[in-house]
Parts: sequence; C-alpha cells; structure tokens
Amino acid sequence: MRLNRLSLLARPAVASADRIARKRSPLRTFLRHLHRNQSGLALTEFAFSLPIFIGLGMYGTEISYLAVVNMQMSQAAINLADNASRIGQASSSIISPTIKESDILNVFAGTKLQGDRWKLFENGRVIISSLERNTLGGQWIRWQRCKGKGRYNSAYGPQLTGATSTPLSPTFRGMGPTGRELTASSGTAVMYVELYYKYEGLFGDLFIKNRMLRQEAAHNIRDDRNLTLGIVDDSGGQAATCDKYDAT
Repeated sequence: MRLNRLSLLARPAVASADRIARKRSPLRTFLRHLHRNQSGLALTEFAFSLPIFIGLGMYGTEISYLAVVNMQMSQAAINLADNASRIGQASSSIISPTIKESDILNVFAGTKLQGDRWKLFENGRVIISSLERNTLGGQWIRWQRCKGKGRYNSAYGPQLTGATSTPLSPTFRGMGPTGRELTASSGTAVMYVELYYKYEGLFGDLFIKNRMLRQEAAHNIRDDRNLTLGIVDDSGGQAATCDKYDAT
C-alpha cells in the first residue's frame, strides 16, 4: 500500500514534466525548421558582398572624375594657346599690331571663366611663353606671363631663356619634349602654354593620392605681329608677370 501511494504521488510530477515538454516542443520545432531553412542565403551573401561593390563603385567614380578633370585642364591649355595666338587678329590697322599687357590679361580672363568650376587659378598656375627666334638665329623665350597661386615655374626656363642661343651652339633648342622641341620660324612666334593643376580626389586620398596635373599646348600666331617691341605695358601696374602669384 505504501508503494502504491508513492507511485500515485509521483504521477503528478511526471505529468507536469510531460506538459512542459509539450509546451517546449513548438520552440524546438521552430528552431529545427530555422536551422534547415536556406531561403535567406542570397540575402546574407549580398550583405557580405555589398561593401566590396560599394568600394568598387567609389573607385570607378574617382577614376572617372580624374579623367574628366584632366581632360578639362587639357582643353583649358589648348584654348588659352589658341586665344593668345589670335591677339591682334581683328585689328584693322595696316600696321602689324603690338601685344599689350591688357591683351594678355584678357586671354587669362577667358581661362579663368573656363576653369572657375575647378578653381584653376586657386589650385594651379598657367604660364604663357612667346617662343621666337632671337637676333643670333637661335630660339629664345621673348616674354613670359603667368597667372595662378600655384608655386610652379616653367619647365623650360624663365623669360629671356636662350637669348644667346645660336643654331651652331644651341643653348636653348626650343620648347617641348626632349628631341621633339617646337621651334619658331623667322618673323613669327609660337604661343606656348604650360598648365599646372593640383588635383584633389572626390574621396580625399582614399583611392588616388592628390597629384599635380600638367598640360601643355602650343599655337603659332595667326597673323603678322610686331615682335620687335615685346609687350607694351598699358595695364597700370596689373601686368601678369611671373613674380606674382594671384588668382584675380
């Protein structure tokens, strides 16, 4: 009788344990199904690969931006050389026109408008050189004018470089890549432009380090020009000489 009583007392405990097990079974079933479920694998893989694709997209954007800026600097240099070669072209005088400081300031003003979006004069420097033939028959830089805050100098020397150059003893061969220098013919001049620009990336230096972009362009003068006087100063002290570093 005592054993039967003990068994009767133990039955409620066993029954309560079964009820707890039945209550937990839905959770176990859910976890079992979740473990076997593979419907979210693609989303998980995408979450892992997303940073890689974002990085590649940013890198492609940076490369494209660099190409666009480099092309714009090239166009600015070409246009400046072209405009400088046309100075005095519209003159109705029968006398060959003389270059004035105000003419140089005007062509620089056009370049400023073209490069304002990129802050060309704030972050770079533009140099115009008049490549001519000197009295000894050699090449020289007759005059040179500059604009921009960048601390860059001409790669071919300052104004009057090559003044003593001769065809037999060429201390100055011309302007351009070594072995392929441009030279001016007698009685004419070449407007040679050097453009320097400090490039800063869209994302700082995360993908591409800041660098200096350099472009060159040249145009022969379009019409006759009085080359004996150099440049007449009519600028009232505002001449764009290369000892100044300003963006105005």
